[in-house]
Amino acid sequence: MSSLTDLSSQLRLPVFGSPMFIASGPELVKAQCQAGIVGAFPTLNARPASLLADWLDEITESNAAFNSANPDRPAAPFAVNLIVHRSNNRLEADLAEVVRHEVPIVITSLGAREEVNEAVHSYGGVVLHDVINNRFAHKAVEKGADGVIAVAAGAGGHAGAQSPFALVQEIRSWFDGPLLLSGAIAHGRSILAALAAGADFAYIGSAFLSTPEANVVEDYRKMIVESGADDVVYSNYFTGVKGNYLRGSIVASGLDPDNLPEADPTKMDFGTDPDSEAKAWRDIWGSGQGIGALGMQQTTAELVGTFASQFEEAKQQLLTRLR
Repeated sequence: MSSLTDLSSQLRLPVFGSPMFIASGPELVKAQCQAGIVGAFPTLNARPASLLADWLDEITESNAAFNSANPDRPAAPFAVNLIVHRSNNRLEADLAEVVRHEVPIVITSLGAREEVNEAVHSYGGVVLHDVINNRFAHKAVEKGADGVIAVAAGAGGHAGAQSPFALVQEIRSWFDGPLLLSGAIAHGRSILAALAAGADFAYIGSAFLSTPEANVVEDYRKMIVESGADDVVYSNYFTGVKGNYLRGSIVASGLDPDNLPEADPTKMDFGTDPDSEAKAWRDIWGSGQGIGALGMQQTTAELVGTFASQFEEAKQQLLTRLR
């Protein structure tokens, strides 16, 4: 695909499912695409690396079969997330597999790389780069990204600290291309608010952690539904990069969420302090602040349906107020 201009009209909702470490795999991506939103996963979730080709084949073939059976409501395209930071020793091999499969949308994180963008553009793919501030947005577009994902305050996992209203307006002052907004979006009203703020799509992750298709333990799903914004802790202790994590998982790992030390951000690591028994990728559970809106566990299809109903209701309420 050469553009995201017409993508909204092809989706049930203007929503991307954000690629979540460990949690996003073929089952979740297929369910998201076939429910009418863009599904995505990080290539690093496919372990060993040789599994990536199998995942890409599985998603492509499943969506094609769904489209044949449902020509009136075809599956949405899918995306993969590439960590382009120099520490990722899989980048070259994963990128080659992405190009071979001509993945329609590629989300890049932790650095903007011209050679990665060029490789995706070689087959007509679209590159979106996630940023936490306007300066990084400028760099991403200058290096060839087609669109920007504004990761604002309240987003799950690695997140920025700026208000979505401030971040979106600063980017929109100079950039009229595809813009996605991430940060505490777990309700149809919030999807509508993202559009009203100036974004083209909402970028939703944490809400899908509660679904059976997410590759997480049942206690994680339960904690997502039972927690709210007050239960989310913002810290760089676990990886060296600021992120949002569930207080309950930090406590369960024997740590004090109110007294986490600052990590050295130059020593980015996706493990944990060597003196800690807890492993960040296994025991410390990421989450955005929007989860208090969920209330119950649903399948991915049911959750997207709920979002769609909430979105339409919010739209009608807003139109009534504006009249």
